[in-house]
Amino acid sequence: MTGIAGSGLHLTRDGADAAGRERDRDADAAPRTGGDVEQARACEHRHVELRIRRQDAPDSAPYWQRFRVHPRPGDNVVSVLRALRLDPVTVDGERVDPIAFEHNCMEEVCGACAMLIDGMPRPACSTLLEDLGDVIRLEPLPKFPVVRDLMVDRARIFHNLTRVQAWVRLDGPWDTHERAPRISQRQWVADYLYSRCMSCGICLAACPQFPASSRTNADDNRAFVGPSALAQVRLLNAHPLGRFNKTDRLHAIMAEGGLTDCGNAQNCVRVCPKEIPLTTAIGELGRQTTLQALKDLFG
Repeated sequence: MTGIAGSGLHLTRDGADAAGRERDRDADAAPRTGGDVEQARACEHRHVELRIRRQDAPDSAPYWQRFRVHPRPGDNVVSVLRALRLDPVTVDGERVDPIAFEHNCMEEVCGACAMLIDGMPRPACSTLLEDLGDVIRLEPLPKFPVVRDLMVDRARIFHNLTRVQAWVRLDGPWDTHERAPRISQRQWVADYLYSRCMSCGICLAACPQFPASSRTNADDNRAFVGPSALAQVRLLNAHPLGRFNKTDRLHAIMAEGGLTDCGNAQNCVRVCPKEIPLTTAIGELGRQTTLQALKDLFG
């Protein structure tokens, strides 16, 4: 279940204070090393200003608000946003609506909390405040329509996966006349890298060829599919069962908005939180599509 700040959570001020005191007692009871004590003392005197780009509705104008938070040791961006929604007061003393954002796993495997942090697309759950400055700028993930505040609509990702047929047909009336598929250890290791994609959209936000939502529709079949969809084509074309539809996938990325739209900026591989070799996949697909074009030409 995806947690959305500002929806369904209402605590009184007394309840929030009581919960905070209980957390403090648990933290004090745990043994601390010398380094932990020094870090805790440093955090007690640290004030961090969050500058958040907000938007009340998909068709409303964006605006900025500033908040001051007191981070604790080990806090990440999601944890301070969750704490802020209990008492959303700006630096000017104005009480506002809680910030809307998405989060789920808190361990960098779901991709729901991806946002722009100090100008770089990153997962908010694995971005620690101790690695950031005292002024942090938070914005919704670019290239996607804003739903509210830091929430975006990622429907374009799944539409593009449909365009390239990013699935394996396991059921059907046909007989492949083959035994159970076997995969070598070397191939398994290479394929596993691409299976870690969590459809967060970070690579698409950094890709200069992937168009912004304001310039294309979510169901546009001519816009660039993006590096995440191309990497899934590479993964499924190597699958023992996925290879049966390899030709269809290659024809999909040989069409408009496919592989040739990539400008080789390599921003995608630089920002991918799972370190997926996206440019390697694009290079392998270049060879596959060339061979497929020759097969189409000469039969």
